[in-house]
Amino acid sequence: MSLVLSGRELAAAIRSETAARAAELTAAGRTPTLAVVTATADEASAWYVRSLTRAAAKVGIACDVTGLGPASPSRPGSPDAPVASTVASTVESIRVELIALGENPLVHGIVLQTPLPGGARLAELAGLIDPAKDVDGANPASLGRLMTGLPAFAPATAEAVLALLDRYEVTLSGRRAVVVGRSAVVGKPVAQLLLARDATVTVCHSRTVDLAAVTSTAEVLVVAAGRAGLVGRRFVAGGAVVVDVGTNATADGGLAGDVDPAVAEVAGALSPVPGGVGPVTTALLLRHVVSAASSP
Repeated sequence: MSLVLSGRELAAAIRSETAARAAELTAAGRTPTLAVVTATADEASAWYVRSLTRAAAKVGIACDVTGLGPASPSRPGSPDAPVASTVASTVESIRVELIALGENPLVHGIVLQTPLPGGARLAELAGLIDPAKDVDGANPASLGRLMTGLPAFAPATAEAVLALLDRYEVTLSGRRAVVVGRSAVVGKPVAQLLLARDATVTVCHSRTVDLAAVTSTAEVLVVAAGRAGLVGRRFVAGGAVVVDVGTNATADGGLAGDVDPAVAEVAGALSPVPGGVGPVTTALLLRHVVSAASSP
């Protein structure tokens, strides 16, 4: 059986450090504050926001959630409103809110929670997030800085992958790494972070021909495709290190990764779902908030 790349101990260590820094800032009259903007009533998103709020409270970070849009629980709206008009109104509300939060000196971190209403463009709206408060690296400007090696907050999930690999002292320099997924949230930034660590990186996606032939060349395989059980045993080389970023809801209310658990029989190491990348992601996001609050 493969080594289990658990993220729970690493997340606990990050939270402990964050709580200590947050306490110092609060004592100095600067309580670290995270603002989360939501615009749909998506249950998976709502679950994550509730979880994030609880985690923030435990480390001494204030978390303010603003619900916008006709489908948001905190802003019911009118079910009879024309769809196009409703979406336009919601998008404008998001614009106004993100700009106001950027100008608010009491807010140190801003997250625009996805999914967004149909017709709303994430890149366009995320571009309104003040880069100094962009604690989840969503603004295209933050992603551009990440690509060119300039200081910026990386998307927390992508950073969590690297943090987990570092925790288990996985060598990256010179290794063949394959990333399955090309989203701006995980796939692309993970690839950039791996490149920055001198790995040789291949990015796969839905149009990749014979995916298994490519992934089976990887010494380090990161899977962030959003499809439960996509990667099975034949996709993985013996002894490879596999990081599963997938969080797919199951019929019984649980979570399943993008990697079939049977991969543990051939991989050298495999991160579990839940309990792998997830806890580290939340812990890093909160650490980003404290870092932003520490800046002048």
